[in-house]
Amino acid sequence: MTESRTHDETRNSAKPSGAPDPALIAKLLRFQQPEKSLRYLGELSDARLADLFGLDPDTYRALLRDLDDQARNTAAELLKDPAFADRVGALPFRPGQRIVALGESTTADRLSWFAILRHLLPDGVVLVDLAVSGLTTTQALAQLPPLPHLRPDWVLCMLGANDTQRIGRGTDGPGTRLVSGPETERNLLALRELAAPPVADRWIWLTPSSVDQERADAYPHFRRAGIGWSAEDVDGVADFLLGRPELTVDTRSAAAGLHLDDGIHLTPEGQRAVAVALVEALAEAAAKTAEATEVAAS
Repeated sequence: MTESRTHDETRNSAKPSGAPDPALIAKLLRFQQPEKSLRYLGELSDARLADLFGLDPDTYRALLRDLDDQARNTAAELLKDPAFADRVGALPFRPGQRIVALGESTTADRLSWFAILRHLLPDGVVLVDLAVSGLTTTQALAQLPPLPHLRPDWVLCMLGANDTQRIGRGTDGPGTRLVSGPETERNLLALRELAAPPVADRWIWLTPSSVDQERADAYPHFRRAGIGWSAEDVDGVADFLLGRPELTVDTRSAAAGLHLDDGIHLTPEGQRAVAVALVEALAEAAAKTAEATEVAAS
């Protein structure tokens, strides 16, 4: 009996170790969207996508609905503030217009600032999220659909963070950047120049979000992989964008201290802070444009 019970207990205790980790599945669902990174496979059904996560289609759809509900609830909470609601009302986006987002995991996040923005805007404004987790500016140039074919009215671009990933970062040295600083700048400008002329006038940059250097350096998965990020590198990309004539939203201070345990990705509170920073910057720019128009008309 003892041997039999021990065998049964050992066998039963082994089952959970082979079962999907709910926390891991939730994180993967939040940040990974295979339908965008595997475009070459054509349209993927919910059943195939669910299988990639080890889920049945009904569970997969329910979890996606839950993430969307979280983004919707965040937007609803923000709109309870009359002053913030007024700023949302002042945004330049109108029904019938198409807004395209270019980005990596901070934007591909199903709880992202862009997901929140979707629920802040009125019906009829079309939002297209082209962000792919892990995307560099070089990959964006090579892999993303040509912007003119999408006919966007606005482009919100938050790229450059993955370019600053360093291979071989550790105690022996800073490592080698995945994409050099000059190449990142060239790629960002090329993305904008490839947009159709009407879109080029409605191009908005968002800086990469801040890095919690201590957490990022200590994160065990990064250390095992021999990769890392430097706040100084991220600041370099941000400084370049802030020097551009187009509107640039600096997200670093808004999201500072609102990171997951890897020091790179943002908590839901961090994403909310980025959404607020974007709305405030756009509302301020719209007010300045309206004021300049009135002065010119007078």
